[in-house]
Amino acid sequence: MCIEDLRRIAHRNVPRVFIEYMEAGSYSEQTRDANTQDMQAIKLRQRVLVDVSKRKLTTTVLGEELALPLALAPTGLAGMQYADGEILACRAAHAAGIQFCQSTMSICSIEDIGAEIKRPWWFQLYVMRDRGFVKALVERAAAAGCSALFLTVDLPVNGQRHVDQRNGLSVPPRLTARTVLDVALRPRWAWRILNGKRRTFANIDGHLPGFGGLTLAEWTFSQFDPTVSWKDVEWVRSIWPRKLVLKGILDPEDAREALKSGADGVVVSNHGGRQLDGAPSTISALPKVADAIGGQKEVLIDSGIRTGQDIFRALALGANACMIGRAFLYGLGAAGEAGVARAISILRGELDTTMILAGVDDVKKIDHRAIASELPGEFAQRN
Repeated sequence: MCIEDLRRIAHRNVPRVFIEYMEAGSYSEQTRDANTQDMQAIKLRQRVLVDVSKRKLTTTVLGEELALPLALAPTGLAGMQYADGEILACRAAHAAGIQFCQSTMSICSIEDIGAEIKRPWWFQLYVMRDRGFVKALVERAAAAGCSALFLTVDLPVNGQRHVDQRNGLSVPPRLTARTVLDVALRPRWAWRILNGKRRTFANIDGHLPGFGGLTLAEWTFSQFDPTVSWKDVEWVRSIWPRKLVLKGILDPEDAREALKSGADGVVVSNHGGRQLDGAPSTISALPKVADAIGGQKEVLIDSGIRTGQDIFRALALGANACMIGRAFLYGLGAAGEAGVARAISILRGELDTTMILAGVDDVKKIDHRAIASELPGEFAQRN
């Protein structure tokens, strides 16, 4: 009935080490928790006796018409929640009329998805130390027909995620007594993974040094680059011919820099609370970023979107569309492609019902007037 139901099923189906990777935030997980808590604190304005018999949920994002103001966010290791997970999620997204963004750190490769999916999808890029590899990755995404590149700018180094460090997470997982038992208790998951296309990071496997004896955190530290700057954004812009979006913007000053960089949009994101712990929630950062962008470019938001009401709140506070990570991964872990389709359907139904009760007949008409006047903290300053 709701995303939380899918979450409970996924917890039964997927080995604990990968559930914990998906769920974890960095350090004390304050920002991860604030993403949902701050979202729930925003009260909606109920309106009555408004004719909303005809509603329009479609919108245009990056020049593409979407059936909902929603897309699936790039998430690492999706293919370890369910075999061939990135392919299945992309299929479900396209069947629902929305978009899918593939992670650099996906289990299936760009070419794996291209062999199965006939429509353009989006690709997310990290700038790693080896710029030659990064350029080759951009060229692969362009050759596959990806219509937009999402450059993640908030990961010059991995945020310390204590759960992953305790687990010694690696891909494929290390054969410890705990992981063997964990997998043995989920034979269906194991059978699917063994018969899937991939079990490593296919986009980088064979191109960059492998894990060897390294954990995921150790490998990431060795490959990601703290020297990344706005010059690298300009460089990516120069070699990428299509839409470019900067993902990981929380500060209005950075939003103004993004306008100068040639990007076509930004994603207000704190990496699901997995990077700078103590950073603001995305919904609290959204209004100031949207003001800084001033309608000149598109503004998307991720982190903390769990319900259709959350989508409504984000649109009301300045977003053009939302991206979901954990919410669709719960569906993927619960039932593969059908689970992702169900997650999207749940969110669509909740958004539609919220629009009816708020007296709004078109998602493009949702704005700050749909928020109740009694707002906590800095939300009240905007309205």
